[in-house]
Amino acid sequence: MRLSAAITRYVELKRATGHRFCRGAYTLELFRRHHGDSDLRDIRYDLVRSFLHSKRPPDRFLHAVYYTMAGFVRFAIARGYLASSPLPTSIPTEPKTFVPFIYSDGQVRQILAAAADVDDPRCRVDVTTFRRVVLVLYGTGMRIGEALALTLGDVDLDHALVAIRDSKFYKSRLVPIGPELAEVISEQVRRRRRERATGSSPLFASRHSGKIRRATFETHYRRARRRAGVERESGAGCQPRVHDLRHTFAVRRLVSWYRDRANVQLMLPTLATYLGHINLSGTQRYLTLTTELLTEASGRFERYALGGSHE
Repeated sequence: MRLSAAITRYVELKRATGHRFCRGAYTLELFRRHHGDSDLRDIRYDLVRSFLHSKRPPDRFLHAVYYTMAGFVRFAIARGYLASSPLPTSIPTEPKTFVPFIYSDGQVRQILAAAADVDDPRCRVDVTTFRRVVLVLYGTGMRIGEALALTLGDVDLDHALVAIRDSKFYKSRLVPIGPELAEVISEQVRRRRRERATGSSPLFASRHSGKIRRATFETHYRRARRRAGVERESGAGCQPRVHDLRHTFAVRRLVSWYRDRANVQLMLPTLATYLGHINLSGTQRYLTLTTELLTEASGRFERYALGGSHE
């Protein structure tokens, strides 16, 4: 079987099981270009190794490429397209897992305040829209792509719900919102209606009423964050991101449950559903062990160890 045909079948399988697999499909297409559309049986170890090291030095990107290739090779062997694996048996040790930045309430307020200082009529995102998007991300844990894809028709203010449609893994879900966030969204809805937007129009629109591109919003966010002075210590290379607002939401929710003495293990599947994850492992990556979270968890264990209730 030709490499291109096998890749097509593998990508179809991944997407049929609920994965978008965009990056994986792109990686396999790069391999096809690198190797040529030859017969799968002609793929050799030296060719695979040269591809793995052709783009970047060994780092987390190499590992992502390697594991994409490993999944494809397992698929090919299981279907008899390959007799054995041409992958290297070992790769350099994977770098230390990235630690997300967990924002405090004060840091988010600083970023919101700094937005006015970096506002520029040439930017497609005006300061009011920017602030409301940040508040939605902070208050719901949505992905930035989900927030920017919302339409007026996705908002149900009567029931305090926001519908997220066809998101990651092709999943849709309803996100309940509290009264303060509902008021923020209600103000945005009224603004868009004054602009004669329809139900299919973006909830958060650019200055020209079009959809806001993710890259555009993230660039504006970085400017506001820098202006606010919200940074990692010691000039670390990876500074706080928009996506870290999602991590922050998950950690804050867990801390709140600990303080309310809720059964955290029982509540985790609820959090996974709310965030739009397909399993608990996806949610666990968001639960960074902050000092605040460690204090609440330690207090829970101490009460349990001393014979108190762990509820």
